[in-house]
Amino acid sequence: MKVLVIAPHPDDEVLGCGGVMARHVANGDDVFVLLATRGAPEFFSDEQVESTRREMLEAHRTLGVTETRFLEFPAPKLDTVAGCTIADAVGKVIAEIRPQTVYLPFPGDIHKDHQVVHEAAMVACRPVYDHRPETILCYETLSETEWASPIGNMGFLPTYFVDIDRFLPKKLEAMQCFASQLRDFPNPRSLGAIEHLARFRGASVNLAAAEAFVPVRQIVP
Repeated sequence: MKVLVIAPHPDDEVLGCGGVMARHVANGDDVFVLLATRGAPEFFSDEQVESTRREMLEAHRTLGVTETRFLEFPAPKLDTVAGCTIADAVGKVIAEIRPQTVYLPFPGDIHKDHQVVHEAAMVACRPVYDHRPETILCYETLSETEWASPIGNMGFLPTYFVDIDRFLPKKLEAMQCFASQLRDFPNPRSLGAIEHLARFRGASVNLAAAEAFVPVRQIVP
């Protein structure tokens, strides 16, 4: 099986589904990651961008990712790019890889880039093209999903849980590759917070550790 994880920024994919990625690899699946952005030059130097991408590639080697692909849309200003342009770029990758399962950021995240990537990916995943992913799931991103305003916003209410107890150490190891992004506990982007969330999501369904998702669509052929 082919799996595609779409990330607005480096580390979103590991925070959201690093354990599931490692589990897919252990099951013999091919895991692809698509990074949607490159840091805009007014906010990030070329060296910062390349350094973070090197961290991302090291994390992906740790998890066993088959291939990492990069788009060059400006972060954190995806809302300045036409949505159809982003959807077209994502759609070309989906048409080439032909994944059965796609993981997306949650549309209720506080970061506008996450919202734009979700919407563009949903356009690219419309079940009218030559290839249609059979399963689409939204992951949660610490410091983005839980910080969204509760007023007039959809909450992250997962109904799809994946046991990652055996793969939590691998997720934490991969996250350690992001030296530029990690913070000390109790910051949500800390190893302690990542483990606490996995334990909480697991305990919600009587598992030792889990990653939780909001299902968007599942097609049973």
